[in-house]
Amino acid sequence: MVGKLEAVNGVKSGSNSTPATFQSAFFKPDLSLKSLKLKTKQQELLIRVSILTLVYILAFITRLFSVLRYESMIHEFDPYFNYRTTLFLTEKGFYEFWNWFDSESWYPLGRIIGGTLYPGLMVTAGLIYSIVRFLRFAVHIREVCVLTAPFFASNTTIVAYFFGKELWDSGAGLVAAALIAICPGYISRSVAGSYDNEGVAIFALLLTFYLFVKAVNTGSLAWALASAFGYFYMVSAWGGYVFIINLIPLYAMVLLITGRYSMRLYVAYNCMYILGMLLAMQIRFVGFQHVQSGEHMAAMGVFFLMQVFYFLDWVKHLLSDPKLFQAFLRITVTCAVGVGAIALGVGTASGYISPWTGRFYSLLDPTYAKDHIPIIASVSEHQPTAWSSFMFDFHILLFLFPAGLYFCFKRLSDATIFIVMYGLTSMYFAGVMVRLILVATPAVCLISAIAVSATIKNLTQLVRTKSKVAHTGSTKGSASGKVSSKASLDQSLPFQRNGAIALLIGAFYLLCRYATHCTWVTSEAYSSPSIVLAARGAHGNRVIFDDYREAYFWLRQNTPQDAKVMSWWDYGYQITAMGNRTVIVDNNTWNNTHIATVGRAMSSYEDEAYEIMRSLDVDYVLVVFGGVTGYSSDDINKFLWMVRIGGGVFPVIKEPDYLVNGEYRVDKGAAPKMLNCLMYKLSYYRFGELQTEYGKPPGYDRARGVEIGNKDIKLEHLEEAFTTSNWIVRIYKVKPPNNRW
Repeated sequence: MVGKLEAVNGVKSGSNSTPATFQSAFFKPDLSLKSLKLKTKQQELLIRVSILTLVYILAFITRLFSVLRYESMIHEFDPYFNYRTTLFLTEKGFYEFWNWFDSESWYPLGRIIGGTLYPGLMVTAGLIYSIVRFLRFAVHIREVCVLTAPFFASNTTIVAYFFGKELWDSGAGLVAAALIAICPGYISRSVAGSYDNEGVAIFALLLTFYLFVKAVNTGSLAWALASAFGYFYMVSAWGGYVFIINLIPLYAMVLLITGRYSMRLYVAYNCMYILGMLLAMQIRFVGFQHVQSGEHMAAMGVFFLMQVFYFLDWVKHLLSDPKLFQAFLRITVTCAVGVGAIALGVGTASGYISPWTGRFYSLLDPTYAKDHIPIIASVSEHQPTAWSSFMFDFHILLFLFPAGLYFCFKRLSDATIFIVMYGLTSMYFAGVMVRLILVATPAVCLISAIAVSATIKNLTQLVRTKSKVAHTGSTKGSASGKVSSKASLDQSLPFQRNGAIALLIGAFYLLCRYATHCTWVTSEAYSSPSIVLAARGAHGNRVIFDDYREAYFWLRQNTPQDAKVMSWWDYGYQITAMGNRTVIVDNNTWNNTHIATVGRAMSSYEDEAYEIMRSLDVDYVLVVFGGVTGYSSDDINKFLWMVRIGGGVFPVIKEPDYLVNGEYRVDKGAAPKMLNCLMYKLSYYRFGELQTEYGKPPGYDRARGVEIGNKDIKLEHLEEAFTTSNWIVRIYKVKPPNNRW
């Protein structure tokens, strides 16, 4: 036995007595353990994939606060129309959806659904629902709609990683993915239940930009075609595609002016523009706008200019005389610009090219909408952005953004020029309109990621280099005079390494504070569905106001199937989707005259309003009132916008008639017309009998902090049908006309 063990142990000494098969079997476990050891690049890849996977999961779960705190429900106003159309799509099929005429909205006009919406969101949710059902998961389409935005937010982190890697390096890509995963500026439109176009559009926008930059860097036809399909998806999802079709031509123009023209740019732009335009024309709501709208003419102009540059580049290789080429260049450019200007002028004068829309003007001039299109200015998310909103949505990114721009300018390339232009233009538009913070968020995250990655990389290199030099100097001593001088320099300047460590700790602390801020904002500010209100009671307990759903359920159960409901346009989508009743106006706002008619009815005396309601076949009137609960986003606070929009079409409605010395009041000092208009009566009917707060007189309005001026309200042509438990929603029935003898 001992001899056998010695023979085995003697294998290493060259003994031939042990068979080869036994030797290989004996060392097999050792070889398998060695095979598990990864190389450096493989370790980096594993760490990168692990971090990206965690960020992907984080982006999804951080958007589930609303589901955990409330329930799985659709938020806001517009998402209810999107949910209703998606439900129709899954039940009836795409052909019926594409040709659907909706008679329950905009009575008596109706609405052609397929020709007046961007179908990308509905089709995407429908495809996800079909895949889930194919995999035998029993889910309702509502759950798919609720989780669509978080799912695409997670996908956006993957695109952000590859985009950051293309712009700078993989480190910047990882940081960009982590920043955008929890950035409040993006979370505000991508929480669970926020089933709006922006939920998938930001993913499509960032994907299009990444693919286009990749095409410019590589000159690959495949990447250019991929960017065209990304642009098509963006067009199908959101009207914000106009930003893409203007930013990319502007970027190409800058490259042409700065002498960065190349065949890579030529291939990328031409393929993306031509194929993207042809694909976009397949969306009925877009149609031929790419060749007929003034908002798209910049892209067409740069396309033709690109052909001129290609032609000049070809002529330059043919002409050997530089002076002759310079003369030819001047003549060609002058003729091209002249022909383009004439074509634009003739097209605009003949009406073939439509002028810029009011929404486009309002982006260039923040005061335009307030002076000319009050219906745009009436929307809170269309207001100019306050500095506090920037700080609330970006936190430390607001300070990292300029630092990232510095690093981009320090290492200029075609890719960094694009992200600089994207960042600067989107930040300008974000300042014009609160809603467009969403568009600026990807750029801010990417540029900030470049700042974080470059700074941390420089600091870590400083720490490593200094310690290595110091170690080298101490070991070799006087063997090398150069190393000794470096070592002595390190000993004389120890604060460099310590300072770098301190800065690294500070950067880590700021990023931790950013994560804490994002979590708090997501939990407290952006995860509360507007259809279910929440407040804190006197003892700190949470109080839920579910009046909206209570009112819509009452409408569905207690009114005739063909009943017509008049309300301000904010609530139209919800009434149609949840109450299943026909509305006069809704959130589509395509017909300003129809909305102005409703505004005129609300701001008129009851007798005049009754005639308007009879002409529209109105059966019920719904108003939102916050005087009992202190809810400030009610119809009384929106009333002046009804007056302005109504007065814009009907001059008989004048805003000064509802003001007292330019002040809007609802107390005893209010204007007589204000105290007797329909909106005032419907909001404050029977309110004068109610005591809302201890120590205050009956009829005390908690939302405005005053005692109302007209407590003895009598209704002649309407009667109260239903008031919710917290008085937030009030529904009135329109009486039939008296018999005439």
